[in-house]
Amino acid sequence: MLLAIIVLIPLIAAIAVLLGSPARQTTIVASALNLLLGAYSAFSLSHGGESVALTVLHQPEIALSFGLNGLSAVMLLLSVIVTFAASLSGYAPEGRDKLWFSSILFISAGAIGAFLSTNLFFFYAFHELALIPTFLMIGILGRGGNERKEIAWKTTIYLAFGSIVLLAGLLLAASQLDTYDMNNLGAAAEHQNAIALLLIIGFGTLVSLFPFHSWAAPAYASAPAPVAMLHAGVLKKFGLYGLIQVGLQVAPDGMRHWLPLLIVLLLFNILWVGFITINQKRLDTMLGNSSVMHMGYIFLAIAAAIGTDPDIYTPGGTNSLAVRAAGLLMFAHGISIALSFALADRIESKTGTLELNKLGGLGKTAPKLCFLFGLAIMASIGLPGLANFAGEIMVFISAFAGWDSTQELGSVQIAAIIAIWGVVISAVYGLRAFRQTFHGPLEAKCVSTSDITMMEKIPAALLAITLLIVGIYPNLLLNLLPY
Repeated sequence: MLLAIIVLIPLIAAIAVLLGSPARQTTIVASALNLLLGAYSAFSLSHGGESVALTVLHQPEIALSFGLNGLSAVMLLLSVIVTFAASLSGYAPEGRDKLWFSSILFISAGAIGAFLSTNLFFFYAFHELALIPTFLMIGILGRGGNERKEIAWKTTIYLAFGSIVLLAGLLLAASQLDTYDMNNLGAAAEHQNAIALLLIIGFGTLVSLFPFHSWAAPAYASAPAPVAMLHAGVLKKFGLYGLIQVGLQVAPDGMRHWLPLLIVLLLFNILWVGFITINQKRLDTMLGNSSVMHMGYIFLAIAAAIGTDPDIYTPGGTNSLAVRAAGLLMFAHGISIALSFALADRIESKTGTLELNKLGGLGKTAPKLCFLFGLAIMASIGLPGLANFAGEIMVFISAFAGWDSTQELGSVQIAAIIAIWGVVISAVYGLRAFRQTFHGPLEAKCVSTSDITMMEKIPAALLAITLLIVGIYPNLLLNLLPY
């Protein structure tokens, strides 16, 4: 029952907040409790079976059931860490505590429920639950004046389109397999190409795969800090998780059929969006586009996992190293982007702007903020010793798993070589933004800026220490991924 309790805690806490329970205290206590229970479950029960199975419908059989495997254990750990950090980050506008903190809890419950669900129906339903408060928070409490409403609607339209396409793919897969049980998924006998295409478009839109990516950066830039942290850091991984847990199982031949298309799109994510990121003039939109860009590396791992040559890849065409690389990089990216958005929110609250040309010299007045933001940027560009480096290097290695110099380069290997340029692009925009914000002459808006407080340090330190621990000892998570 422990996994069901982990899903229920944020739901019950959210309802309690709406009914009048002290919003901030309730959210912090609930997220701290879930952090403890989630960490225990991930490291102690990662290979456990279902914790609960409540039949909701007999024909077709739909059951509310939760379980853990290696990848879902890593995603659970990511969810509870970022949720706790988000509950301590940012400040609710006066009179908006209920909406602010209940939204954090509902998004967390939806993400955790989706990652733990072992039934395709609830796997989908929990994700949809998390989208509703995301739209509300951007439209009502987001930054950008009247533009936030337009951004909220654009995000709604894109994600609704992705969800509808995804639902069609899941229903087609379930009809072929005659089951909604994710523990019993196998390869569909027919229509694998159609299933794979629907899943790539559906999941891909939710992950901001090119060309369905333009909603993401404005949404993250406009969203309140906790929402940006949870959506970019956690909920966005739902699509990648789904392609691995569902797509590779149900339509392996279909995924292989569409591999050339996937490779082209992921390279657009890395290179095209990378150049767009370089051109950004605001710190928040730079971080949003950076998040979109880095999804390309995880898609590259999925492309390597799909495989093209059974002599190079493991039986069944699935590269196990690539799946582990994807899981590790999903976790690392989620932590680093959550830390970046949390600190960007603190920069804006202290200076009144995120325009890069109006920032400068902030390291002189806020050295602790400078150090933590520098660590977040170094993680995102893949500095050795931090979690993102371990994930990225594994992605590139997995693309060449089993390949030797007597063989011609395949499409995945060529894509990996091209994608290496994304590391250079990341360094350009990341280091430039860090320099413009914290170094150089002290700009007027930064003269009287105070450093981050102790309460603001706690969530940032939690995320920063996580990046360091996983970067130094990635086996801490890789041991949970026995693919």
